[in-house]
Amino acid sequence: MRTPDILLKNVRPIGSGYYGSQTYNILIENGIISAIETSDIETSAPVFDAKGAYISGGWMDMHIHLREPGYEYKETIKTGCEAAAFGGFTAVACMPNTSPATHTRDVVEFIIKKSEELPVSVYPIAAVSKDRKGEQMTEMGDLKDGGAVAFSDDGDPVYSSRLMRTALEYADMLDMPIINHEEDLELSRPGHMNEGRVSTRLGLEGTPGIAEEVMIARDILLAELTGGHIHVAHISTARGVDLVREGKKRGIKVTTEVCPHHFDLTDEEISRTKFDTNYKMHPPLRTAEDVEAMIEGLVDGTIDAICTDHAPHSVDEKEVEFIYAPNGIIGLETAWPVSNRCLIESGRMELATVLDKMISKPREILRLPIPKLEVGEKAELTLFNTDEKWVFSKDQIRSKSSNSPYIDREMLGRAVAVYNKGQFVENKL
Repeated sequence: MRTPDILLKNVRPIGSGYYGSQTYNILIENGIISAIETSDIETSAPVFDAKGAYISGGWMDMHIHLREPGYEYKETIKTGCEAAAFGGFTAVACMPNTSPATHTRDVVEFIIKKSEELPVSVYPIAAVSKDRKGEQMTEMGDLKDGGAVAFSDDGDPVYSSRLMRTALEYADMLDMPIINHEEDLELSRPGHMNEGRVSTRLGLEGTPGIAEEVMIARDILLAELTGGHIHVAHISTARGVDLVREGKKRGIKVTTEVCPHHFDLTDEEISRTKFDTNYKMHPPLRTAEDVEAMIEGLVDGTIDAICTDHAPHSVDEKEVEFIYAPNGIIGLETAWPVSNRCLIESGRMELATVLDKMISKPREILRLPIPKLEVGEKAELTLFNTDEKWVFSKDQIRSKSSNSPYIDREMLGRAVAVYNKGQFVENKL
């Protein structure tokens, strides 16, 4: 609901010098945090009793697919933002594999305009090459002026090393990252899952980890040469994490992100579920050793951010034979409970560290302001818990698509509400 004024009662702030150990009341007036008090606050504003839920700066998912323009039957900017708010995200960055591709300023401005009145801030990522064909570079300066926050041909890699070198040089002058879908196409295709013991047993053509790793290595070397910032999209292999770790140690401008499904699920799920296409994504689910490497990378800081690669597809597209199904799953609604279970409940990471990878790090990579829990700051907030058990059913999906491997699974922790742009969204199960 639109409410520039609201009193959030009985919240436990975490971040900005708060540690989630004490209950406060937070008053928002005209969209600005005007008071943070342990005592009662007198106000005529609407009141929301959070009943001890945590509150932090608003979460950001820096890698999602909103599908609009061109594929509105899968998702729209509105339905994607509804899914984001339900998942606790107040900001998202959307990839350019739309139709037309987000390769000209007018498409960037269209996306921003369509999202202006929504409670989730949308930041377009523009294409590196025209039509994402990997041949001719886009007008990067004009795209930045239109509101783009990064460049990527996601869905496909920037395959040409010459084009990637030039793109990194131009993006460096603009102080923006290049986000690459790391895939050597000649090594990877027509793979339908991770190449290994499980794919051999199932008789499916596989995509080997080396297809991801050789492109990561190339891009790190090009970033070293140019001084540009390369961001490795949806990393999934242990060796890939090692390459990023080595690059960081050498002072190269390289960052990376990981999706919850890549630190939770393995390729064994495809066998267990008898080829359920909701377990088909790219990069594919890897091995238990790779899953452990993702968690280790998060723990030691090699992996900077948690994202979802939220990729909606229609029922008709996914309900086909496994080899014909498109890659991708939705993830906005389940990112927090999966991350909470795998990283915090397991004892591998502290709550504040996980939140940093969902609040500060994505915005640092994209050069965006970081929301703060301070008086006088714009209110961009996420309310959440870590202990509530609930079942993620199809009825709770806010996305226009339902291609999730987590349907009917028990979740741990959820986003209670978000506040952003003078709007308060309470998430009711």
